[in-house]
Amino acid sequence: MKQVKDDAMKAALKAIEAVLPENAVKEALRDERFLKRLDGGGRVVLAAIGKAAWRMAKAAADTLGSRLDGGVVVTKYGHSMGEIQGLEIYEAGHPFPDENTLAGTAKALEKVKGLSEKDTVLFLVSGGGSALFEKPKDGVSLDDLISVTDQLLACGADIVEINMIRKRLSAVKGGRFAQFVAPSQVFAIVLSDVLGDRLDSIASGPAHPDSSTVREAMRIVDKYSLSMRPGLLDALKEETPKKLDNVTTVIAGSVTALCSAAEKAVRELGYVPLLVTTTLSCEARDAGAFLASMAREIRSSGNPLKPPCAVLLGGETVVHLKGKGMGGRNQELALAAAAGIRGLADTAVISVGSDGTDGPTDAAGGLVDGETVSAISGLGLDLEKILADNDSYHGLDACGCLVRTGPTGTNVNDLTILLCR
Repeated sequence: MKQVKDDAMKAALKAIEAVLPENAVKEALRDERFLKRLDGGGRVVLAAIGKAAWRMAKAAADTLGSRLDGGVVVTKYGHSMGEIQGLEIYEAGHPFPDENTLAGTAKALEKVKGLSEKDTVLFLVSGGGSALFEKPKDGVSLDDLISVTDQLLACGADIVEINMIRKRLSAVKGGRFAQFVAPSQVFAIVLSDVLGDRLDSIASGPAHPDSSTVREAMRIVDKYSLSMRPGLLDALKEETPKKLDNVTTVIAGSVTALCSAAEKAVRELGYVPLLVTTTLSCEARDAGAFLASMAREIRSSGNPLKPPCAVLLGGETVVHLKGKGMGGRNQELALAAAAGIRGLADTAVISVGSDGTDGPTDAAGGLVDGETVSAISGLGLDLEKILADNDSYHGLDACGCLVRTGPTGTNVNDLTILLCR
């Protein structure tokens, strides 16, 4: 079994390496529209937000040198890799904003305030920006934002639904950051962690017109029975900007590129790949069970592929929290898959977050094979109880099946790979 697990790990790591942001940012900065702004002679001020903010900002600083007139980087704790000349770096909370979030955002707003129409805000955006870039609306507190986000995460709302609510409680989301920096122009380079690359949802769209409506936001409140005081409901009913004239956006990376890199990686390892979807969006446990059923079909009939083969899924699942355990969506997916591939030889499933973090844990995800369930049982643990308590972290950790990569510096959704040798 060791070889197939080693292959799964190699493929996942190679795929993530292929979508690190440095090359993507440098390529985006060659865009003629940005070069024209540079030729105009105005100031270029940087604002970078998200889990990949440091690496994106470092690439921009290395490329632009003295043409960059300072800026601010706000990223997750542990994701900064040192100083970047001319830039102020803040580490802050994720998935919940904290006081450092507000401080970093305030400094970024200070840096871009009062710019002219000749000036450019180089806005580097990556997943996690919703929590890491925040100025609450008047009348909305940090505790309000944390409470609402916590409720949405716990009830299994997807990222589009979560951000639809968060942007309406914010003074910088939903296009309002672009309004704030006007008349200067925004050149946004975006790493997408949202299915379908919805720019109004990535980091809650600080520099993109919002396509959602008040009615849709209120429908989410009703759908999940969110507990919100009257003042927050009033904030939700204020419409967001629907048109912005000062923004140019380049999507520099996405889950599609991650899956393409994974296809190449497994092929180089001798497996025939089948990419099923780049828009996976369902319960993590259901995705794991589905993938396990494909493994059993492959082993029994050779459909849809004969071994050696790889089945690839990209996207972002959800977990409805019912227990009090610890884990993340990739860990839960992997553990659910382990139940379905029990006893299958030379079969492994790996599921990881491309950012290197999965839920509120130090793991990127999980890597299981046909022997994982037996290993868990041998430790006196009950797989069904572990899943019922949403305690995938401790279940996988006990049998050595957690994947720990540390922060990767990118964030383009999740990758799941089934390998059959």
